[in-house]
Amino acid sequence: MDPKAKKYIPLTEGTYYILLSLVTPLHGYGIMQHVTELTNGEVKIGPGTLYGTITKLMNEKLITEVASGSDRKKCYMLTPLGKDVLLLEVRRLERAVEHASSIRG
Repeated sequence: MDPKAKKYIPLTEGTYYILLSLVTPLHGYGIMQHVTELTNGEVKIGPGTLYGTITKLMNEKLITEVASGSDRKKCYMLTPLGKDVLLLEVRRLERAVEHASSIRG
């Protein structure tokens, strides 16, 4: 685990879902669709938020642009640091759910 990963935690909800979407390469519109489908429409990321976050994540070296094959759209994917950040956030969220288990009926 890269020690630099801790400085990014906690993630915003949007950043979390964008990183989660980029475990496999996707282009911007694909990310927006994936987040909407994954959350059953509970979370929707608009283009402004998406591309602003992508720029920030690329500058922080959490994601990188990858070849998109025959498609001319830019595709992005997690870097090893980005994967470490995502895993730390998943663990943090799991602990939060565990803490709340006492209020479940």
